[in-house]
Amino acid sequence: MKRIVVTGIGVISPIGSGKQRFWESLLEGKSGIRPVTSFDTSAFPVHIGAEVLDFDPSAYLRRLAPECIGRTSQMAVGAARLALDDAGLDLAALDRRNVGVSIGTTSGEAQFVEQYNDARKAEGAEAPAEIFPRYSCSTISSHIAIEFDLHGPCLTIPTACAAGNHAIGHGFDLIRTGRVSAMLAGGADCFSRIPYMGFARLGAIAPARCQPFDRNRKGMVPGEGAGVLLLESLDSAMARGARIYAEILGYGLSCDSHHMTASHPEGDGAIRAMKAALRDSRVDIGDIDYISAHGTGTPTNDRVESVAVCSLFGDRAKSVPMSSIKSMVGHTMGAASAIEAVACTLALDTGHIPATINLEEADPEFDLDYVPNHSRQVNPRVVLNNAYAFGGNNASVCLRRYEGGA
Repeated sequence: MKRIVVTGIGVISPIGSGKQRFWESLLEGKSGIRPVTSFDTSAFPVHIGAEVLDFDPSAYLRRLAPECIGRTSQMAVGAARLALDDAGLDLAALDRRNVGVSIGTTSGEAQFVEQYNDARKAEGAEAPAEIFPRYSCSTISSHIAIEFDLHGPCLTIPTACAAGNHAIGHGFDLIRTGRVSAMLAGGADCFSRIPYMGFARLGAIAPARCQPFDRNRKGMVPGEGAGVLLLESLDSAMARGARIYAEILGYGLSCDSHHMTASHPEGDGAIRAMKAALRDSRVDIGDIDYISAHGTGTPTNDRVESVAVCSLFGDRAKSVPMSSIKSMVGHTMGAASAIEAVACTLALDTGHIPATINLEEADPEFDLDYVPNHSRQVNPRVVLNNAYAFGGNNASVCLRRYEGGA
């Protein structure tokens, strides 16, 4: 089996785009959560979100016209370009049949459904015929392939908030088994009224800020963004003298089969996903130095994740740092675990781990280290990235610091 490494990082986020700005903001504990500007929230009881404000698609698109594709695709292409540029990969020198795309999403290009609905509501208006072909989730990965003229496997994985990790795992498998030499893998979702309305009706959105693992947490905060990693075999990376950020060791998937919106109360699926990731990676709980939590800020989700970590890690659970960057970037849906994978990769590369901000009083039910409010230098060697989604979809990815050699 081939070893797979990360050689390129691309991120579009509410706290800044590009790995440097994103990472600096994350370590500073900067929040991207603010009043929503992209649509009128007066009909809702909540009014905050985590929108990307510094994104200009024309700065990233060369072949595709920005006005002809949706915002999710725009951000996905932007993050992919940043990853390719960061990796210094010369596509012209490659067989493009050996470079693939794997992108996760929750809502696809949901703004096109909103446009259709708005047109139907307007008196005498007809919905534009081109709306529905643009809505399909498959267009996101396809637009990346078209923009960069890639002819390898191309897949969009719509497994909601675990989709980014699912996509990274799929890309990892394709390289590990020799199907391709490199993959652009990650996730993307744009800010949309549809999920915002859904979460608002569930009473799941916090009124003012996101406080994962806090005793008084009041909910999640919807966000948007994209995270893409360039994955390639270690042999390929070494042959071209690439900078290697980290190594992907393995991943694990599971399904609670419990409820469409609620996690299994004892964290059954979360535990099995973490176990599978450790088994695939050939490491054990004693090797894990940091856990990037799903940590949405909702009372139930945070509790279940803490239960799962305590159950699996036992006495060691309280000594393993675990933090949630959703406290800063919000819940970016299908992009969430991909952006968190970017954070994990940079944590391994720099030795620092991001904090859980807004944590004033940790949940007293658990004696866990949630890395409150300030980033920390711990020089992690192996990290675990967790993601859990509606429908009980769970995905955990294990990464290791690259220490040189083949």
